[in-house]
Amino acid sequence: MQVRERQFDIDGLHFAAQQWGDPAGRPVLALHGWLDNSASFALLAPRLKGLNIIALDMAGHGQSCHRPGSAPYNIWEDVAEVLAIAEQLQWQKFSILGHSRGAIVAGLIAGAFGEKIDRLALIEGLFPEPLPPEKAPQQLAESIVKTRELAAKPLRLFPSIDAAVKARINGMFPLGPEAARLLTERGVRKVSGGFQWSTDQRLLAPSSFKFTREQIGAFVAAIKAPCNIILARDGMPKLFPGFDQAVRAYPHLQLQMLEGGHHLHMEEQVGQVADQVNAFFA
Repeated sequence: MQVRERQFDIDGLHFAAQQWGDPAGRPVLALHGWLDNSASFALLAPRLKGLNIIALDMAGHGQSCHRPGSAPYNIWEDVAEVLAIAEQLQWQKFSILGHSRGAIVAGLIAGAFGEKIDRLALIEGLFPEPLPPEKAPQQLAESIVKTRELAAKPLRLFPSIDAAVKARINGMFPLGPEAARLLTERGVRKVSGGFQWSTDQRLLAPSSFKFTREQIGAFVAAIKAPCNIILARDGMPKLFPGFDQAVRAYPHLQLQMLEGGHHLHMEEQVGQVADQVNAFFA
């Protein structure tokens, strides 16, 4: 399946995207995970039927711009940008395919702007880790300090694409060679002496604030669109024990458990993920 490059400008910020599928199909925005990019869907999207998929490079990722100055990368900042891109596409109502952090952003959009969302197909994510309110002052302080440190830190230089791919294979979420190469090739830039990640390293800083458990519950309860969540047995339930039980606490959400790790939609389980997503959108 041929992929098309798309470009969007939102309030002076440039966003890149990739488009797969039938332009006359069901409109779907695909939102990738933390430190990934739109290539996250390069193996899954061609297997999906009847969909017009536009996978974004979220702000600070892939080939999209970095936010200027001290502008933060809190997840709710993405909500307004995603909605603005949907408006540019003239999509009055659309579905979201989200992975990890992108799935969290999708849940916030569906909770706050339910009239705009048709369906949610989520992979390895729905809500962020909650924070008790008494820890908010410490969270803000750590975020500001870490953001300043990262802004001043020199970027790592790789002598070749292959070296960057190797680093990605052995990253926080281990990846197979094909998945790592796809994400790396869209997530580096050529510089003098080699390659550097194009990702804004300020994304490594903690959020300024985090939602409380009660706030998260309010957003999830407000989701009215049909929502199907795919979890990997060695993914979120293993990283955050009890995650799957937390999802099951909301009977209006559909949950599917598959074998695999956090990036199962880019690994050998991609066919099973595609089957689940196709069935959900059928």
